[in-house]
Amino acid sequence: MKQLPVVAIVGRPNVGKSTLFNRALRKREAIVHDMPGVTRDRKYSEAEWTGHAFTLVDTGGFLPQSEDVMTSAVAHQVEKAIEEADVLVLVVDGKEGLYPIDEEIAVILQRTSKPVLLVANKVDNARRLENIYEFYKLNLGDPIPVSAISGRGSGDLLDKIVSVLPRQAQLEEMDAIRLAIMGKPNVGKSSFVNAILGEEKVIVTEIPGTTRDAVDLHFMYFNRDFIIVDTAGLRKRTKLDEGVEYYSVIRAMDTIEKSDVSLVFISAVDGLTHQDTAILGEVIKKRKGVVLVVNKWDLLEKNEKTILRFEEEIRKRLKNLSYIPIVFISALTKKRVFQAVDVAKSVYEERRKRVDTPELNDVLGPILRDTPPFVSDGKLLKIHYVTQVKTEPPLFVFFTNRPQRIRENYKRFLESKIRANFGFMGVPISLIFRQK
Repeated sequence: MKQLPVVAIVGRPNVGKSTLFNRALRKREAIVHDMPGVTRDRKYSEAEWTGHAFTLVDTGGFLPQSEDVMTSAVAHQVEKAIEEADVLVLVVDGKEGLYPIDEEIAVILQRTSKPVLLVANKVDNARRLENIYEFYKLNLGDPIPVSAISGRGSGDLLDKIVSVLPRQAQLEEMDAIRLAIMGKPNVGKSSFVNAILGEEKVIVTEIPGTTRDAVDLHFMYFNRDFIIVDTAGLRKRTKLDEGVEYYSVIRAMDTIEKSDVSLVFISAVDGLTHQDTAILGEVIKKRKGVVLVVNKWDLLEKNEKTILRFEEEIRKRLKNLSYIPIVFISALTKKRVFQAVDVAKSVYEERRKRVDTPELNDVLGPILRDTPPFVSDGKLLKIHYVTQVKTEPPLFVFFTNRPQRIRENYKRFLESKIRANFGFMGVPISLIFRQK
């Protein structure tokens, strides 16, 4: 897989970087809100314009000299984005004019010797076009006037970006396993991502709710491509604030939809809570692969039986979800973090598995004959045969003379027999019954 050139969008808070990011992608990918500081982590997405592909990076508002913990963490993320970028796009506010912080950021960008495009955003009428001349003080060439919210000038900007891109690959499909990192706030999701990537590509602090948007990050493990997506912590719906947090949850749900496997994180200190099971339920409802990751294992006093007892307690709570694999890790010490990736990869492969019809019926035929479904009306109920009709997620169709009479407990019985004989670890499977 060829590495695409990287274009990073930078600027002070609330100049419309995320709106410009969404406009360039032609879809609502990053959360946009009037409140400054909504974007914190770097957000990556693959973009394409006139046949040229590149990775576009949205960054948080850059305040290099701030002593605030969160603002300093955001600044660190922006610095990393500048470091890895091939092209830099500095966004300034064409409505409010030049700020001293714009000049400070411009100096930092000039030191990189990388192509820098100066974009004056919020220029949505001719009167504001007259205001952009003061930005020539930044010594970054002609300001490119755009209105990200309406799309005005965005095509010209993309043409300019393409003109300064390194001459590299055209857009290619990435055959990558998509992992969604889910869980309540402050269970160590971002710490896990950092442990996997080996660098701070996402912000980690002790403040619950640090991650607001879903962040796509690529890594390779044993020559296999993965995209790992860190998401906002999911709280109970009754505790959601209006605005940014609400949209973070919507985005997290969308991340599940687009993923192959969700790693649902819980805290070893708290154990499995009702909110954790609710998150598992959301993943299963969308028929995605799932791994339960018990993080912060380093905080418990343990002996050789602690894991067995802990897992037994979780299994008791999960009831009909016994097919979900459980991994015990410490993101802080990096203990077993790659075991979680190994298990997720196995779940991905199980989700793609197809069992041949003859093999299915050779195994399930005797079970169906010896343990037929119960009916109370005395009429014959016979299941003739079964076939798997699709994968991702697996779907099995049972052909019977009376599909409407199959009870839920018998469906669970058949699912348990399929799992006992064919696996499907961590994979929700569906059974439907048709008339024959």
